[in-house]
Amino acid sequence: MLSVLIPTYNYDISKLVAAIHAQLTNCAIAFEIIILEDGSTLKLNSSHNLDYTKVIKNTQNIGRVKARQDLALKAKYNWLLFLDADVFPKSKQFIYNYIEAMSHDYEAFFGGFAYHDDKPEKAFVLRWKYGKTKEQIPASVRNLSPYKVIISANYLIKKNVFNTINQKIEDNKGYGFDNYFGALLQDNKAKVYHLDNEVYHLGIEKSELYLKKKEQAALTLIHFYKTEGFNNHSNDLLQLFSKLNRIKLVWLFSVFYTLFKTIMKNNLLSKSPIIQVLQLYRISYMCHAYKKGTKL
Repeated sequence: MLSVLIPTYNYDISKLVAAIHAQLTNCAIAFEIIILEDGSTLKLNSSHNLDYTKVIKNTQNIGRVKARQDLALKAKYNWLLFLDADVFPKSKQFIYNYIEAMSHDYEAFFGGFAYHDDKPEKAFVLRWKYGKTKEQIPASVRNLSPYKVIISANYLIKKNVFNTINQKIEDNKGYGFDNYFGALLQDNKAKVYHLDNEVYHLGIEKSELYLKKKEQAALTLIHFYKTEGFNNHSNDLLQLFSKLNRIKLVWLFSVFYTLFKTIMKNNLLSKSPIIQVLQLYRISYMCHAYKKGTKL
């Protein structure tokens, strides 16, 4: 009935797997848990003595997109629950909520993200604050634009729908493919519904690393904007970039990035980053990278 698929890289997921397994067992359904060690160098998940649970190991890291495709190919059930390694269910009814959702006429369900209220150390504040502001969104709001807030760290999807969509991006490595995945769901008219069935995001990156990932995500958007037009999407950043390009103002934001990138970075790496500054940094970086021809 349900295949739970968890790609991981040098991250201890023993508590996550134990919690998910216990919930699945309590629901008394047919299930499997498949863990993909994607080129991990640390022996953190070498064995799980749990029924219907197995660990697969890659000798080399192939990236999250390809790892998910490999997991989907190995899954034997028609419903796939993808979880990132650095999450933990907020509710003890987490699995039950997804099982109940399966009876409704949708093809993909996104449970959402949650963040603990305690503010982390300075080095981690940017990721935490962005998550609290832009990702921790009630399902009632997410369902107003169902393809907009797509968080692939916690979602349930029909296997045939996933394979149709993910095969279009599986050869790509990088960061920021959730936006593209959402656009493809929209292109394929997939029936998407959002639930208040969150997981806590535990693996919060340091601000400097997260900022680099946001730059990588901008390059990902540029790549698909150039290669596929990316016309059918709900991504705010890409909509703004498309408009700036259409009215020929990309050059202006590129100059802005050159002049003010250091000032913006100083704020974003501080103990009190401003999310609006991050959004300005992202669009100006995107324009600058587009003008310079920066590639993935």
